[in-house]
Amino acid sequence: MSDPFILARQLSNLIFVDGELRPSTSSESIPVISPYSLEQIGSIPLCNEIDVHHAVQSAKKVQATWAQENPQRRSYLLRKCGESITAHAQELAHLMSLETGKALKTESLVELSVVEDTFQYYAGLTLELKGETIPYDPNILAFTIREPLGVIGAIIPWNVPLMLLAMKVAPALAAGNTVVLKASPEASLTVLRAAQLLGAILPKGVLNVITGDGLLTGDALVRHPDIAKVTFTGSVESGRKVNVNAAEKIIPVTLELGGKSPLIIYPDADIDRAAQDVVTGMRFTRQGQSCSASSRVFVHATLHDVFIQRVKQLLEKMVIGDPLDPHTDIGTLISKRQFDKVQSFLALAKADSGLHIHEVGNLPKNTRGLFHLPTLISGITNEHVLCQQEIFGPIMCVLSWDNEQGVIEQANATDYGLAAGVWAKDIAKALQAVKSLNAGFVQVNQYMVFRPSLAFGGFKHSGLGKEASKNTMIEHFTKEKLVLINCA
Repeated sequence: MSDPFILARQLSNLIFVDGELRPSTSSESIPVISPYSLEQIGSIPLCNEIDVHHAVQSAKKVQATWAQENPQRRSYLLRKCGESITAHAQELAHLMSLETGKALKTESLVELSVVEDTFQYYAGLTLELKGETIPYDPNILAFTIREPLGVIGAIIPWNVPLMLLAMKVAPALAAGNTVVLKASPEASLTVLRAAQLLGAILPKGVLNVITGDGLLTGDALVRHPDIAKVTFTGSVESGRKVNVNAAEKIIPVTLELGGKSPLIIYPDADIDRAAQDVVTGMRFTRQGQSCSASSRVFVHATLHDVFIQRVKQLLEKMVIGDPLDPHTDIGTLISKRQFDKVQSFLALAKADSGLHIHEVGNLPKNTRGLFHLPTLISGITNEHVLCQQEIFGPIMCVLSWDNEQGVIEQANATDYGLAAGVWAKDIAKALQAVKSLNAGFVQVNQYMVFRPSLAFGGFKHSGLGKEASKNTMIEHFTKEKLVLINCA
């Protein structure tokens, strides 16, 4: 296994275009800072319009050939891509933990286990891009065919970089498109190494990876005239800009944006299982850096105090420390900017004398790392800014309730509608809650992470469209053509 520090230096100042790692034409770069040591471990190019154009042209010149490739061949290559990622899982996970501060044991290795599943899943769907025959006239054969869109522009964030790479790249390639992917500045090195591995299997130009920020690089990618569709995961603010720019070109977009997901615990819930599930659902092991985190937990008044006690007991057992240490459960936040943002929300809570703040666990000693204690805030109302704005950090709001209709209304009283959860033994009540919750992904008596084949996406400000299923691949990465043949 390669040393992640050496690998970070080897990948620095490079992009992946036309099947190889190469320097950018830009003279500007962005430093890559370890959120654990706060030291620079590498740098990435701030790609300009020239870099974007080269990447798009590389994808464009091979797209027709890739689309005409035997679907079984595309399936085979995608399977090999998944296998290659798994074969290098340790290397990629260590590099990801170094770059992002995510704990190796609980986050990076777990993420890698999903990546191959995603490639394998879509490899099996290359033969499912079927049209249909339409009853129309005895002398006319009417049918539809599915065709790829062309060059896809994909933009991903830093919190689960390889999972999102797989979620966007695998279905696009399976459908016969080629891809130009912009990695996040905070997680580009891991994505570049993955692209290098995938590029050793795929034809040159089928997958290209550029680096940079959203303002320059991302904007140039979305606006490029040869980009046929954009799939974006990130903040609501950035998603709006992507949507406006894509609308000017009249091309389709898929937007997976923020969340402020509610989880409702009914009085008959198994409180021990629910508490464990909330710790997982809040993504405390990822420092709460998840769009689907269960950051608003509505607990029935009869269980409220017990619930907080149970969650605190579970969190106290977790080790906060060096992300690369195999004993660490919780690593760092991604950057100083994100750390300051989370701290500003915590300061708002501490300034409110009516709130109860429970900071749990022990910070590691003798480190400058961007660590933050898991924090529960109770005595809070749903109208509070901490319950309305996405913090993207390890701060969970716990609200007490005693009226079923009222708690559903509170759960829905947010601009977001990504995910939601319900804990109840009474399945009839749970199903009634499911019908009433305005969220794209609702779970009962569990709050698991993403898996391929389960369509994922939200309502309201949480985005447009779904990802990760057969239907979404067909709807978002192909176009339908109607054919009429007069046989008379």
